Amino acid sequence: MNIRRVFAMAFKETLQVWRDPRSLAIALLMPVMQMVMLGYGVSLDIKHVPLCVYDQENSQESRAIVERFTAPGWFSISQTLVSEADLRNAMDRGECSMAIVIPVDFSRTLATTGSAPIQAIFDATDVNTTNIALGYAQGTVAQANAQTSAQWKAAHGVHPSPVGQVDVEPSTWFNETLDSRNFIIPGVVAVILALVGAQLTSLTISREWERGTMEQLISTPVTALEVMLGKLMPYFLIGLLDAAFCLVSAVYWFDVPFRGSLGTLFVTTVLFLIVVLGIGYLISVRIRSQLGASQIALLVTMLPTTLLSGYTFPIEQMPAPIQAITLIVYPRYYVTILRAIFLKGSSLPDLWAPLLGLFIFALIIIWLATRAFHKRLD
Repeated sequence: MNIRRVFAMAFKETLQVWRDPRSLAIALLMPVMQMVMLGYGVSLDIKHVPLCVYDQENSQESRAIVERFTAPGWFSISQTLVSEADLRNAMDRGECSMAIVIPVDFSRTLATTGSAPIQAIFDATDVNTTNIALGYAQGTVAQANAQTSAQWKAAHGVHPSPVGQVDVEPSTWFNETLDSRNFIIPGVVAVILALVGAQLTSLTISREWERGTMEQLISTPVTALEVMLGKLMPYFLIGLLDAAFCLVSAVYWFDVPFRGSLGTLFVTTVLFLIVVLGIGYLISVRIRSQLGASQIALLVTMLPTTLLSGYTFPIEQMPAPIQAITLIVYPRYYVTILRAIFLKGSSLPDLWAPLLGLFIFALIIIWLATRAFHKRLD
């Protein structure tokens, strides 16, 4: 292998990227767009759920229970209703995701027995929002019950039993604020690198075929290995720059904690880029159309990364056959590594299992890529 020829091929590929507006847009604009859209658009936190209130009593006690729902910011009152018909119409029109119905004898029942029922109605067309809102509502009611029960027992001279009571003291590690952004943003880095890397390298060889320069490339003394290394080198550097941009954006713009080391992140990112760039190169060798190659690259990177890597859906909650399929989805290992580095501060020995999976993928892709391109026109 001649290093001068490799660098000459890399320089030629850099000029082609620089002169191609589409490649420049993928390399420079797509990471920014993806970071902004996915960073702000994807969230598992539910805030300001539209809440309709049908308070049939409108007493001080009933208003206090409504304030408990709105105080933490989980719910926002969208309408105050005056009849059951208004409640049905509001739910049908989608103006509220949850409705609270407080009976007319709420305060009297509460004062007499120490407990009183209220009705919570949910619009379950959005199951995810409903489940989270239901959990918020149950937590709010549990806190209200504990305080009301204690006040009622104190007023009636009833002392709680000192035995048989279990208290839970929760302690959250690694993501103390329970902010889903800290969970989502590291996965966004994997999405961006997979999409940008495969999209750019999928155009390398197919561009030569479409522009009619493949004959000139074949007639040169450059070997197939030198062609591959020279063409992938610029995109490897672009991938590292995009990774650095994602890291800075995640830490300083989205305030995601970074507790690991840059060395660990660098090693794992290099492995992931080898896999992604190799896949794009294989696609470019097999498909001689730039449009077709870019579409296939989008299919084999975007869908597995977003659906089967654990980026948005927990792998542990998937059916067993799907969990088995995720073992051959290469972004799964990088997403796991990124979250461990960002949130846990894990080192390379801690990450041996996903690193091994990523390393095996890298070896397979390198082996396939070195045998994919042949200097002939057939």
